[in-house]
Amino acid sequence: MTAHIQLNEGIIRVSGDLNAVSVPKLLDATADLFRQSGQQVRIDLAEVTRADSSGLALLIDWMRTARQQHQQLSFRRLPAQLLEMARVSGIETLLPLSE
Repeated sequence: MTAHIQLNEGIIRVSGDLNAVSVPKLLDATADLFRQSGQQVRIDLAEVTRADSSGLALLIDWMRTARQQHQQLSFRRLPAQLLEMARVSGIETLLPLSE
């Protein structure tokens, strides 16, 4: 399953698989969406079906992008698989999680 991204009601919604194939495309797609989001960038990951370490790297890259653009970033409904990878990697507490 390929990954998709869309801006809906001020929230960037991500769906599908986050892997080495989809992540570069998502990075390109989110550049404009970050600019459109203003000061608050909210990313909903509830529709992510699978993720590997590329998915975790994507979250870190989004954090870096938001910081460089002086935006507030939050991740909503992070899939258990990504949360577990973040915990094992020791970065769980760095992720800006929200409900």
